Parts: sequence; structure tokens; C-alpha cells
Amino acid sequence: MTSPEPVSDTFAPVELKSLKADAFGRVMLMRDHERLFVRRDLRGLPVWRRLPALWLARREARGLCRVAGSDAVPQLLNWDGRCLDRSYLDGAVMFQRPPRGDLAYFRIARRRLQALHRRGLTHNDLAKEANWLVLADGTPAIIDFQLAVCGRARAPWMRLLAREDLRHLLKHKRTYCPEALTPIERRLLNHPSWLRHAWFLTGKPLYRFITRTLLKWEDNEGRGPKF
Repeated sequence: MTSPEPVSDTFAPVELKSLKADAFGRVMLMRDHERLFVRRDLRGLPVWRRLPALWLARREARGLCRVAGSDAVPQLLNWDGRCLDRSYLDGAVMFQRPPRGDLAYFRIARRRLQALHRRGLTHNDLAKEANWLVLADGTPAIIDFQLAVCGRARAPWMRLLAREDLRHLLKHKRTYCPEALTPIERRLLNHPSWLRHAWFLTGKPLYRFITRTLLKWEDNEGRGPKF
């Protein structure tokens, strides 16, 4: 994969604010002479953390390349194996600015999510409210593509993952706009796929063992790390 043109270093980027620090690096709001952008910095991680962090960052870079130019997702600016730079989206995470009763938010969110699916990408981490933004204009955006999967949009496996993405969006709609759920949406919520059951039986216990026991880290469902 060829990386996009790097952020200009005519003036060295400066850190404005630390957004998050976890087992897989630091996420910072940066500014150079042209713009604001967000940097995930893997430098300084111990070797045993750097390898999974590198794997996740590569997935994010690949996912962002797949959906380049899409509405309301970050655009990849640079990935050099140490830092991943993506464009800044002006907004607040869902739990900080809840879209209560905002049916338009969820209608647009569904259209934007389905547009990503048509590009051959599933997000796979949309249960976390921190991965949904409410932009300055009140519309939705999607961030954090570390667990994204790329493939043929119509492949059975991708369609199954897309269904789970949609089900996670509908869970948020049930929280903030329950009266607007349609009968079809309620049926989808009440009938999770076999993949969800398999994840809770096998994948999630392993994930918790690695993050909480080995890495001594918990992200509290996107509401900030617990070390």
C-alpha cells in the first residue's frame, strides 16, 4: 500500500492537546502550518506492545485508504510505520453530545454507514459511543478504524459483518431515539447473528484477558482508558 503524501514538515507540527493514551499509543490533536490533524503515535511503546499497536495501525491505514473521499470519516494523511496522521473532524463523541430524539442523526448515520459498506469496508467497533461523533452541524461521523475489515462488499462474510455494524447503530438509536425504531429494526435488534454469540463465547473473553490481564488496560467502552 502506498502512503499518501506526508504532512508537510516545512513547519514542525506541534501538539495542541492529548486526546487519549492507551496501550497502543498516544492520540494527539496536532497543528502544522496548514491545518489541524489527529496523530496516533506508536513511538515509545515497549516492543511487546508495539507489535499489536503496529498491526492495528496498519488496519486503520488500510481501512481509511479504502474509504478515502467518503463523507464524515477521517482522511488518511500519512502513515510511516511510527505515526498515523488523519484529518481532524470538528465534533464531540456521542456520549458527550447525545443525539436524543434526533431522528435525522440516525437516518444520516445509517446512510453513511451503508456507503462505507458499499465501498467494501466494515467497521466492527461501532458498539462504542466514542467511535460515533456528533459534528458541529449535528450530523454523524465515524472514527477509529483499527478493527476495520476490507473485502468484497457482497461477500457473505462482509454482509454478516455489515449486519452487525448496523445492529450496533440501532442499539444507539434505541438508547437515544427509541420511539423511532421501526418493526424491522426491532427484529434485527432482537435477533443477533451467530457471529455475536460466537464473539461473546470465545473472542470477548480472550480480548479481555489480553487487554486487562496482560496489558493492564481497559478502555471502558470508549469512555477513556482505565489502567
